[in-house]
Amino acid sequence: MRAVVLAALVGALLPGCRRQESRPQEGASPTSQVTSPAAASPPGAVLILSADTRGYLGPCGCSENMRGGIGRAAFQVQEARKGGQPVLYVDGGNSLFGESHLKPDQVPQEERKAKALADAFRTMGLAVRATGELDDTRGADFRRGLGLPEVAPGEVKLLDAGARKVGVVAAASGEALVKASQQAREKGADFVVGLLDQPLEAAQAVAALPGLAANLVVATHSAGEFSAETNRLVRSDVPVVAVQSKGRSLLRVDLTYAAARGPFVLQRSQGDVDREVTALEQRIALLDKEINLPGIDPKLKALKQGKRDELSARKQAFLTAPPALATDVNGFALRFLPLEPDLPSAPDTQALVKAYDADVGKLNLAWAKEHGQDCPPPAKGKPAFVGSAACADCHAEATTVWQGTKHHHAWETLEDVGKQHHLNCISCHVTGWQQPGGVCRLDKVAGREDVGCESCHGPGSLHVDAPSPDTIVGKPGQATCITCHNPENSPHFDFATYLPRVLGPGHGKPVKSGQAGEPPAK
Repeated sequence: MRAVVLAALVGALLPGCRRQESRPQEGASPTSQVTSPAAASPPGAVLILSADTRGYLGPCGCSENMRGGIGRAAFQVQEARKGGQPVLYVDGGNSLFGESHLKPDQVPQEERKAKALADAFRTMGLAVRATGELDDTRGADFRRGLGLPEVAPGEVKLLDAGARKVGVVAAASGEALVKASQQAREKGADFVVGLLDQPLEAAQAVAALPGLAANLVVATHSAGEFSAETNRLVRSDVPVVAVQSKGRSLLRVDLTYAAARGPFVLQRSQGDVDREVTALEQRIALLDKEINLPGIDPKLKALKQGKRDELSARKQAFLTAPPALATDVNGFALRFLPLEPDLPSAPDTQALVKAYDADVGKLNLAWAKEHGQDCPPPAKGKPAFVGSAACADCHAEATTVWQGTKHHHAWETLEDVGKQHHLNCISCHVTGWQQPGGVCRLDKVAGREDVGCESCHGPGSLHVDAPSPDTIVGKPGQATCITCHNPENSPHFDFATYLPRVLGPGHGKPVKSGQAGEPPAK
């Protein structure tokens, strides 16, 4: 059986097995690692679903090989449409904003981003979307003003999918989902997708409710910012899925139609294909960890990156090849589509992202100049930030070590990509952002650029006035690091591995023998 499955996919896999000489650029045309072989597919349709995007146009880029990006998502939809079957793109909601409440300085950026996402959905041919808490952050009127096709909670949207009808229903509770799914059947839906504004665990309970007439339940709202870091599928009578949040993956549903209408049957497993994909993902994850090791040799890194791209291309070919569904029954198959970094971006959609990047820094800087306020002073007896220059006078060796680290170039990395005025980025690239006695205005960052001494050791005014181990944090622990090296920005962070990269003589290590304060070597 294994040989039969692999032979059927040879045409899709051969282009992806060639080692790439260079990585595709954003907005590049499709390359040989992506194929659309569905010319001989049996009658059916393809549904592509996103959910819980949380206001993300793309990854921050702080680490290598970060998934995601609305441009890559659009590319996947466009490629699916080359297969000759109807393709319906559906969004589950909680996509327009990342927080339910915004501070005043966040409003210009987040509204502009929501509009960019809405424009991107349109370029992708959005059929319908549900709404959730994170879509109404700026109010229902703002959301409706974006002009996107919506299905209200408790209601049904019937979509043409070739020879069948797909019913999309939205709900925030199990009772409402049961009722809406039954209404979808009454209106003639052959296949029903339930978009539930709940986390996966709650959706599992709903899927077991009597009377539920859905074929698939999608949990569209993760419990917290870092609670949907992976794609999850719960196979049951009514399968339940949760798509990796922040726009890092899509869900693809392949429908195959028999000659006569009837119930749809879930293909439980694709056997060898599933195993091959799992094995490839494990190898890719290992390579990602190695590529992100601090201090890795550039030549070795390039070799590992080339191998990673090769494996990712092979995985993409497996995931986008038509599944071998039986044609004598109405069947459906579920596959997650991770938006890997080697995927191209759809040029029209990526142009929207670039326009956003060009606009948002200007909007934020203008707001700061007109409305910005300095940080409040620290409470009486509490330290204030003094800047790294004040530390250098007494800690010359430590300063020299710091100047050789990436922390010292944190602000420069933002300037290189034009994101030094993006509120999503700046907090981890300056010292003392939004802290008492720190920096609270984009137009007053001078002197606080980079991840400075006080980012790790705490504000230093009391230590400057009275140098003592008691007036500074001498050895910051992991808890300090993971405020920025979190699962989103630094998914491969390991404290024990990374810490030595910021230490050196006079900064966590003794100064060399013979230097001031050290006895001569014997």
